[in-house]
Amino acid sequence: MRLNVFLLILLLHGAAAVKPPAKWQTLSGEAPVVVARGGFSGIFPESSQYAYQIAQSTSLKNLVLLCDLQLTKDGGGICQSDLSLDNSTTISSVFPKGQKTYSVNGQPLTGWFSVDFTSDQIYNNVSLIQNIFTRPSVFDGSLPISMVEDVTGLHPYQFWINVQYSIFFKEHKQDVATYITTASEQMVIDYISSPEVAFLKSLNGKLRSSKTKLIFRFLEVDDVEPSTKQTYKALLNDLSTIKSFASGILVPKSYIWPVNKDQYLEPHTSLVTDAHNLGLEVYASNFANDMPASYNYSFDPTAEYLQFIDNSNFSVDGVLTDFPSTASEAVGRPLIITHNGASGVFAGCTDLAYQQAADDGADILDCSVQMSKDGVVFCLDSADLMGHTTAIKTFMPRATVVPEIQKENGIFSFDLTWSEIQSLKRKEFTLLTLCLPMTLKSELTTPFSQSGLARNPAAKNQGKFMILADFLEFAKKSTVAGVLINIENAGYLASKKGLGIVEAVSTALTNASYDKLPKKQVLIQSDDTGVLSAFKKNSGYKRVLYVKETISDAPKPTVDEIKHSADAVNLPRSSIVADSGFFVSAFTGVVDKMHAANISVYVSVLRNEFLAIAFDYFSDPMVELATYVAGVQVDGVVTEFPATLAAYFRSPCSNMNAKLSYSILPVEPGSLLSLVSPEALPPAEAPAPVLAVADIQDPPLPPVADLSDKASVTAAPQTSPPRSGQSAIAVNAAHSLLIVMLSFIQLRFL
Repeated sequence: MRLNVFLLILLLHGAAAVKPPAKWQTLSGEAPVVVARGGFSGIFPESSQYAYQIAQSTSLKNLVLLCDLQLTKDGGGICQSDLSLDNSTTISSVFPKGQKTYSVNGQPLTGWFSVDFTSDQIYNNVSLIQNIFTRPSVFDGSLPISMVEDVTGLHPYQFWINVQYSIFFKEHKQDVATYITTASEQMVIDYISSPEVAFLKSLNGKLRSSKTKLIFRFLEVDDVEPSTKQTYKALLNDLSTIKSFASGILVPKSYIWPVNKDQYLEPHTSLVTDAHNLGLEVYASNFANDMPASYNYSFDPTAEYLQFIDNSNFSVDGVLTDFPSTASEAVGRPLIITHNGASGVFAGCTDLAYQQAADDGADILDCSVQMSKDGVVFCLDSADLMGHTTAIKTFMPRATVVPEIQKENGIFSFDLTWSEIQSLKRKEFTLLTLCLPMTLKSELTTPFSQSGLARNPAAKNQGKFMILADFLEFAKKSTVAGVLINIENAGYLASKKGLGIVEAVSTALTNASYDKLPKKQVLIQSDDTGVLSAFKKNSGYKRVLYVKETISDAPKPTVDEIKHSADAVNLPRSSIVADSGFFVSAFTGVVDKMHAANISVYVSVLRNEFLAIAFDYFSDPMVELATYVAGVQVDGVVTEFPATLAAYFRSPCSNMNAKLSYSILPVEPGSLLSLVSPEALPPAEAPAPVLAVADIQDPPLPPVADLSDKASVTAAPQTSPPRSGQSAIAVNAAHSLLIVMLSFIQLRFL
């Protein structure tokens, strides 16, 4: 029972959030990784099952689990950092006559060594103990040593093997290189580190996966590297040589931020910048919450992590820690993704909305791409210009029904040339308008206009719309971490209109050098898996499946199918937090199932207006944010008010580890409903459908039709098919126009 309570406390700790920089200064531009040394070794015995499992439960979903590899007498792999096992296990009492003295890198070492025992002897008889005596001892003697297969069996997001003593094992007729090359055929090894140059060089070209990163580990500056006989200080001055056989370095944190004898920080070194300039990643080690650190941190371990990852000069590419949940607080928080920019402040998809979003701390700026008849790509929330512009006045005869897109009549951008779109004037009383080329004016939209909730009336006509090229250029020069390009109707445009929107987006991204900007993320979003598959060749782009409809569950076969074509899903709020009569009723569990498959989950769309917020959130958008961020732990939040989300992350009250008198807590589903008398409860709603495999399976995109030889400057209008039992009636043009206008008026005022 005490253990269950303890685990609950740890799970709560994993929900804290701290704001990272708008874009990371790592080598890749991605967030620094958190590497759990032996799991959660700050509490549990290092490399125990509990240590690894609790690390995964309380940390970032992309946590890296590290195993310090040792080999047994029969060639088995175990995870332990101490070469002499008596300091971290019960081996001395189980095998009292097993003590030996061996030479290790030229120095005698006495103890109990894995090379003297078989895997069965160790696994079935020896238990783990805490090897740092100021840490809890209550778990001592109850957990076996973990084999390498035990760790990979937990399906870590990434797996790191550290080989500290390859030469020692080779002297005892155990070849670590052979073990790893064989193991790499059966398991994914993402990182291999070692302080031995010769060992890392021996692995080059022998691993199954070319994506495995070899990391050279530096020990203390005056220690001697055993294969080259040089000090690590000397090797530090020759990083270009290290680059010839490794993709990164792992260094004690003092290599980067030295601490003087009085325990205060000295100026940082140039190591990270120098290494990054050579293309080497930099990982920092020796992080632990319960070890004395610089007084500059005021005993706040999160502040120490931020010193390494969030400063104006550099960011390390990862931190090696005994307390992965604390490192996760510093590194991880959901992405702030805009919905048409800061569309709660300025008209969506305008330069002002995007600038406001960047100023407010958004991570990702979004552009829903539309296309004109002659192939100009621009940002607008809908392909239908009807109601948004004066299109109805000028182009009413070209109004059509496109069942593949929407049920209602529309005047679509792909039926008008860019010149024609430019001719449109702002229509009085409309919510969104297009005007002049590159000076496109707008009017601020609101989803609650009928309730009298206006948004920023003083700016309702401000802002210019942007073509995709200008949007990409703006985002490239801004401080945001990246862009999200939303693509819809690609199949229809290709087959029926001869417009290749996928090709146009891909070309625009290449022309803007996004394929060569590792520090700018590119998210490609679509409700069509065919579109996402078309971008599979762009390995640097993250693909997001947009599931528009509310769902109640995502079974494993469906999740597995999503995994084939997407890295993330964008779900409506109601697919994650179900409500009944505007009361929160349940968490659906969809996020957990996606996370189990390493699929990120974004929630959309969050708005600040109280009419958009369930009663359980007390009309407070911060409480709703806490529910999705700390309660459900989504990976991204799509919002029309990025400033609110940024303020939440900055607030100390969002950090449930802060032990303040007040914290912003997530809601408990059903808590308010439980106070309602049964007769007053709202009627039970039918459950949302389950997301089936067929719902997300789309055919490959059709080729772009060649319509150049067709004399169809104006496409023939499409009409809705006649209702069942009715005859098709031929009507003249005037009659058709009247019907379309009446339909539009009815739809606008329903």
